Amino acid sequence: MDRSKVLCTYPLDTDEKEYLETVIDLIYSPKARFTGEVLELISDCEGYLNFHSQIDDDLLQSAPGLKIVSNVGVGYNSFNIEGMRKKGVIGTYTPYILDVTVADLIITLMLATARRVTEMDDLIRSKNWSKTSYKERQGLLVTGQKLGIIGMGRIGETVAKKAIGGFDMEVSYYNRTRKIEAEENLGVKYRSLDELLQTSDFIVLMTPLTADTKDLISEREFKLMKNTAIFVNASRGHTVNEQHLINALKTGEIWGAGLDVFQKEPIEDDNELLLLKNTVLLPHLGASVTETQREMKRMAIDAIVDYFSGKRPLHIVPELEDLY
Repeated sequence: MDRSKVLCTYPLDTDEKEYLETVIDLIYSPKARFTGEVLELISDCEGYLNFHSQIDDDLLQSAPGLKIVSNVGVGYNSFNIEGMRKKGVIGTYTPYILDVTVADLIITLMLATARRVTEMDDLIRSKNWSKTSYKERQGLLVTGQKLGIIGMGRIGETVAKKAIGGFDMEVSYYNRTRKIEAEENLGVKYRSLDELLQTSDFIVLMTPLTADTKDLISEREFKLMKNTAIFVNASRGHTVNEQHLINALKTGEIWGAGLDVFQKEPIEDDNELLLLKNTVLLPHLGASVTETQREMKRMAIDAIVDYFSGKRPLHIVPELEDLY
């Protein structure tokens, strides 16, 4: 009996390939990119082990027998949910694993921006230490300050725990629904979005990208923030109006920003953020930890193996759960 073919464009170790091949015929092409090459390779495949390739109409039409796409990642905004539903294609993702990793990175961005770490590192490397006054090297205090978290999911709660336990911060949050259990267990306070923006010294954005959250933080929101506020975004680039953020940084409406995501990635060479000293910019490093990557990959592989072994995969994306 012929076994199902599964395309993988994500790098695998030998043992991971062997594990997959106990159940399916693996079409392995880790150098394939989001081009006609992928569309050709996937044409007779029933599964796709994917790392954020766009599962769009072109791909779905090119793979008439496709049954499952397993994403190596906590996000699935690359999925054309409506198109996948019409074709009956299940999508899975890898939640939970990133909680601590991303929370660590958010705390890193808060500290690095407040203490102007990258700017001061550049000062030393450019041999300008002696030419810069003590006053010009001043940063902001983190311990004991007010932190506002927009999007109180698992990662938000993990950030709150670290901020309270490690830095004695006063934490408030805004979320689509109140998290009473988190309020009781962590001591965080619910605030309206406007109140959070007006009162917080550090503002962390951790919402998923949806039609409702696109450009959630724009000109009006930046004007509500303190001029000493530090804004951190580790969610998705399009949750923020990037030009409005640039304007707020240039005019001093806010003190600084720590960013791990951008509207276009990789960031374009002429992006004004590159010229601003009051920013810390990272190349979407939220999941870039060896142990985390390994766990995410194994969870995505398990979803493929389970599906083609006749088992329900864990972590089907909520909008497609009824397809199984």
